[in-house]
Amino acid sequence: MHSRIRRAGGFAAVALLSLLAPTLGVAAAIPFLAVAGAAAFLIREGPAFELFARPGDRRDGRLNGLAGFALAAAGLGLFATIPRVAMPVRVYAAAIILLAVGNLGRQIARSATDEEFLQASAFVAAGALAGTLAQMAIVLQTGATIDVPRFVFLAAVGALAAALLRAMLLARDDPIVMISIGFLLWLFDTLVVGVTVEGIVLALGVTIALGYVSYALGTASVPGMLTGVLLGLLTIILGDVGWFLVLISFYAIGGLASKFRFEQKAERGVAQENEGARGTGNVLANSAIALAAVVGYAATVHLSISGVVFALAFAGAVSTAMADTLASEIGGLYERPRLVTTLEPVPSGTDGAITVQGELAGLAGAMLIGALAAMGMPIGPAFLGGAVVTVAGFLGMTVDSLLGALVEGDRIGNQTVNLLATLAGAIVAAGCTPLVVG
Repeated sequence: MHSRIRRAGGFAAVALLSLLAPTLGVAAAIPFLAVAGAAAFLIREGPAFELFARPGDRRDGRLNGLAGFALAAAGLGLFATIPRVAMPVRVYAAAIILLAVGNLGRQIARSATDEEFLQASAFVAAGALAGTLAQMAIVLQTGATIDVPRFVFLAAVGALAAALLRAMLLARDDPIVMISIGFLLWLFDTLVVGVTVEGIVLALGVTIALGYVSYALGTASVPGMLTGVLLGLLTIILGDVGWFLVLISFYAIGGLASKFRFEQKAERGVAQENEGARGTGNVLANSAIALAAVVGYAATVHLSISGVVFALAFAGAVSTAMADTLASEIGGLYERPRLVTTLEPVPSGTDGAITVQGELAGLAGAMLIGALAAMGMPIGPAFLGGAVVTVAGFLGMTVDSLLGALVEGDRIGNQTVNLLATLAGAIVAAGCTPLVVG
């Protein structure tokens, strides 16, 4: 275990080479290329080999892990020096350092506990702090303006995304994670116009607290919790508190609905898998379209598109997800479901099966999202905008049932159906923009 901590510490030390970028300029990638070359061709034994070698490296007699890490860092270094379109140097440094220090934090936590939640939390906390400090170190060298709330936002997003990717991939995939985080932070650094101290404190405090509650109640796995916290953080900063309330209402009510009378649903074969704890795939299937909509809304400062389009798309997607979840979780408790395409009685758990009670629960969920969106989102006149979101959610839920009856199973899975249904809800709502804005 201590060898893992030492190895993670060694990678973190290598990552600090990115702080030389302001001094090296166009040669920012050179130190990492030198490390990659030494790891791949020169270091075969000795203290350095013992420090950095992973089990696979020992079998190969070569520091492939260190070489890949350094090559990925060098690649980002090249993007940070391209004229006119260069990745900000502070983003480049933050992506490399937050990943390496986050891994170190995770290994330290791993030496003390087997609890996955605590290990992931240590990764995020260490990575976010390191990413923030890395950005500050860069701007102090360059004389640029220090924007702590922005730095904290980017570092937190990077750490959460990195922890999520690390939970899904392997240690040897760190180069993929590093490059992905670098471009992700570059995107959000471009999109975000301003982050206030109050905004980032509220965003972090609320999303972390709700993330912990979702995990503690068993409504989300650790990867699912990380995904939810990341999406919540982005929604608050890129949208607003009103957008977040719409999203979090789905997470909270949908999660509790999955747990409601779980044993009875399990006996009937209609219970959510993993004892009702939603994982990354489930969260993304229901929220990916909403995330794309809020990113699009943030990008309207660069586009000639009304923000109402994206606001309606966001609310329509969440309304669909809420309606479909409640229809499934509540409707699954009742007898005599019928196939949506023919209305013939079918066994419980049949794809595309509906019940009257489930349809009413879904409509109520869509109405709730419509009301929340009308009160807190820029979707036009409150009553008309809320009605559009409600109708979009109900129609999206119906699309989910139709897809379940017609194509779910051998051809596509449930998560793909959920994604397509939320897309349908978003399109219906966004398509009503001319009606809403007059």
